[in-house]
Amino acid sequence: MTTGDDHAVADRRRIELVEPGVTQAPIHYDRGRLDDAGAAALVATVRASVLRTAGAALDELSASLPAPLESISLRFWPPDFPQDIAVQRRPPWESRADAVMYRELLADLAHDRGWEVHCYDARHVEGQAADVLGARADAVLRGPRAALGPPWTEDHRVAVAATVVAGAATPRR
Repeated sequence: MTTGDDHAVADRRRIELVEPGVTQAPIHYDRGRLDDAGAAALVATVRASVLRTAGAALDELSASLPAPLESISLRFWPPDFPQDIAVQRRPPWESRADAVMYRELLADLAHDRGWEVHCYDARHVEGQAADVLGARADAVLRGPRAALGPPWTEDHRVAVAATVVAGAATPRR
C-alpha cells in the first residue's frame, strides 16, 4: 500500500517476494525433511531470492510513483529474534521465523534505497492513526474500499494506518 502526503492511496499492489518455484516458508517447509544444515541452505536460497525478487519489485514500484518513495512500514518484530536456524526451527520461534526473515530483508532493501523504515504494532496502529487523523479517520482508513473496490480488508486498513503513523513520526523533507 502506497499513500501520498494526504494519506490517499496512490498504489495498491501485491508484490512477489520470491521467485517462482522457491518455497515461501523455508522454516516451515522442511518440517522434518531437512537437518539444520539443509534448512540453513534452504533459508540462504530463499533469502537470495527475496533480495532479487522483492528488490526488483520495490524498484518497479518506486519508479511508477509520481513522487519519490520516502519510507516503508513493516510490522514490528522482536529485536532479539534468534538468528540461529536450529533455534528458529523450534517453538516458539518457528511459527514466526519466516515472517521475521521477510521483514528483516525488506528493511535491508529499504535502507539500501535510502528509505526510512518504520515498525508498527498491528494491534494498535489503527487507533494511533485515528488519533492522528481525527475526524478524517473513517474516510482515510475505510473510504478507499468505496473508491477502489474490493479487496479492502483489515490488512489494507492496517497498512494505510501504518503509513499515517509513520508520516506523523517523520518530519517532512
